[in-house]
Amino acid sequence: MKKTIAILLTAALCLSTAAAKPKKSKAKTVKIGIAKIVQHVALDAVEQGVIDAIKDAGINATFDLQNANGDVNTANQIASQYKDEKVAVAVGIATPVAIALANTMKDIPVVFGTVTDPLGAGLVTTLEHGEGNVTGMSDELPSKEHIKLFKEITGIKTLGYIYCSNEDNSVSSLELVKAGCKEAGLELVFQAITNSAEVKQAAEAIVDRCDGIYLTTDNTVFSALPSLVSVFNKAKKPIFSGDVTGAMEGGCFMASGFNYYKAGYATGEMVVQILNGKKPSEIPVRFMTKPEDSDLLFDLDAAKACGITIPQNYLDQATYIIENGKFTKGNN
Repeated sequence: MKKTIAILLTAALCLSTAAAKPKKSKAKTVKIGIAKIVQHVALDAVEQGVIDAIKDAGINATFDLQNANGDVNTANQIASQYKDEKVAVAVGIATPVAIALANTMKDIPVVFGTVTDPLGAGLVTTLEHGEGNVTGMSDELPSKEHIKLFKEITGIKTLGYIYCSNEDNSVSSLELVKAGCKEAGLELVFQAITNSAEVKQAAEAIVDRCDGIYLTTDNTVFSALPSLVSVFNKAKKPIFSGDVTGAMEGGCFMASGFNYYKAGYATGEMVVQILNGKKPSEIPVRFMTKPEDSDLLFDLDAAKACGITIPQNYLDQATYIIENGKFTKGNN
């Protein structure tokens, strides 16, 4: 009997001790600010990639998603908001937003996404590592190779180009396009714009003076891409897009560039590194250089309308092919 009582007392003591142990608290929720300069499919894909990378890492996070609607003043207001909210990390998608965040937030990590020329934008002083509280991912395109390929397939002699003079990345891209045209022996006709409402007018201004148009990752231009496509499709002149995501709606003769969702995911992985304790100054600027990071698209409907035959060896390399308004390859 005494032995039974002792066993019961021991069991009760164990239960009371277990009950006294505090319950493990849930993982702390961190707040991430993600701001983009304007809304269009490519930047939306970047945003989703960032979110998915953070979630896949098992981080308990909430996201404050903001859109500057192409306005630098709004970008500055968003940066001030993130600073007041004391977000754990602020992500700036595209150059104007990234600059606003970096200029406003000195004690909070800033990760830039899809910035063409982070050195020229003053975000970092070297690509080897971040600068203070700032690091990120560059979306610089191989414009020289694109222009050479465009000439080879289409036989164009004069290239059109439209860029936003308010975007540092677009001004930097213009210089790359100039160099590409010089190497390829092409004349260049270009037109500057300041907002998306001017895209159609700019397209109409140069369409009769060029044989085709090349688009880099200019956010203002891509936010009004359908208006540009309508002008050049009507004139039956080819469009080469450096943004495959935007070209998936059809109308662009061809597109080559990295996958924007993957670029966003890569940017999100940098955020995860910071949340896990790494300093931005220790993380190099990242580039999308692996073959699997890039896509190649041909729109056979646009090619037919422009009277262009695409060599089979290029079609064999395509990730996506559009024919009769539908994806016939790689639609996954």
